[in-house]
Amino acid sequence: MVSAILLVGIVVAVFVGFNIGGSSTGIAWGPAVGAGVIGKTAAAALMSIFVFVGGWTVGRNVIETMGGDIVPAEIFTLQASIIVLFFIGLGMLVANLFGVPVPTSMTAVGAIAGLGLATGTLDMVVMGRIISWWVVTPILAFWIGGIVGRYFYPYLDRFFEIRQSSGPLLTLERSGLVPQPAMGPGTTGKELATTILIVVIACYMAFGAGASNVANAVAPLVGSGALDIGGYDGTNLGIAIGALAISLGGFTIARRTMEAVGNDLTELPLLAALIVAVTAATITTFLSAIGIPISLVMATVMTIVGLGWGRASRTATITGLARGEEELELSMNVLTQETPEEVPKIGEEEPEDILEADDLVRPAAVARFVAFWIIGPSASAGLAYAFFLVVPI
Repeated sequence: MVSAILLVGIVVAVFVGFNIGGSSTGIAWGPAVGAGVIGKTAAAALMSIFVFVGGWTVGRNVIETMGGDIVPAEIFTLQASIIVLFFIGLGMLVANLFGVPVPTSMTAVGAIAGLGLATGTLDMVVMGRIISWWVVTPILAFWIGGIVGRYFYPYLDRFFEIRQSSGPLLTLERSGLVPQPAMGPGTTGKELATTILIVVIACYMAFGAGASNVANAVAPLVGSGALDIGGYDGTNLGIAIGALAISLGGFTIARRTMEAVGNDLTELPLLAALIVAVTAATITTFLSAIGIPISLVMATVMTIVGLGWGRASRTATITGLARGEEELELSMNVLTQETPEEVPKIGEEEPEDILEADDLVRPAAVARFVAFWIIGPSASAGLAYAFFLVVPI
C-alpha cells in the first residue's frame, strides 16, 4: 500500500518537475524556437523523449550526489524530502511566473544544503566541489562563446552561409497518389541540412537537461528510500516520475521561457543557435556524467552573451584595448549582421559595419537572468534552513 504521505511527496515532486520543465525546455529549445526552426509544441514533444533518456542514463550519477552525498541519505526522511522539494518548487515557480529560466540544479542544491546546515550534516567537501564548478561554468561558457565569436564566427558564417528563407521549410507535394514532402519554395539543401542539425543538437540539449534536472525533482524522495516499493530500487520509478513531470511543464508554462530565451535575450540566427546549443549541452552533459548538479540555464545564457561579445569585439585589437587606445562598442545585434565576402581582420572592422540600434545582448535581460540565478538558490537555502531549525526532523 502506498501511504498518504508518500502520495503527497510524489505530488510535490511532480510540482517541482513541472516547474523544471518550464525552465529547462525554454533553455534547450529557446534558441531553435527563436530562430524559427521549430514550433513550441513539437519542441515540447521532443523534449519529453530526450529528458527521459538523459535521466535514465547519465542522470543517475546526479541523483546519487543529491540523494546521499551532499547530506547523508538517512537525513532524507520522507517528511524532510517533501519539505525540501516544496522549497525547490517554490523558488522555480516564482522565476517561471516572471518568464525567467531559473537554474534548477542550484535551487535544488540550495534547499538540500539548507537542510544540511540546519541538521549539522552538510558535507562541505562535496558542496565545495559543486560550488567550484558553479563558479567555473559561466566563465567557461562565456569564454568559449567569446573565442568562437571573436576568432571563428565570421569565417564560419561565410563558409556555411546559413540563411533562412522566408517561406515554409518543407511542403507536401500532392501531385501523386501519396503526398510526399518537398523543400519549400525558397529552401536550399544547406538550409534544410542545417535546420535538421539544429534540431538534433537541441535534442542533445534536452538529453543534457534530463541528465541534470530529473534529479532535482526526485533525488530527495529517492534518497529517502520511499520509492523502494516492493523491494525494488526506487531510482527507476523516480526517473519516470521526474521525466513525466518535466514533460508536462514543457507543454505548458515553458512557452513563456522559450520566448524569453529565443526572443527577449537575443535574436539568434541559425549558426549562432547551433553554436550555443553545442557548447551548453556539452558542458552540462560532461558535468552531469561526473555527478555535478549543474545548470543548463547558466551555460546557455553565458554562451549567448560570450558569442555576442566576441563578435562585437572584432572592431578592436587586444593590444589596443589593453593600452586604452581603442574603445569597444558592444551591440547585441552583431550576430545577425551580414558577413562581408572577405572577412576583415581583427581591428580592421569598423563599428558601424556591425552595430545597429538594437542590442544583441540586452543588458536588462541579462541582469534579470543573473539576479534570479542568485535569488533562486539563496531563497531555497534560506527557507529550508529556517524551517528545519524551527521544525527539527
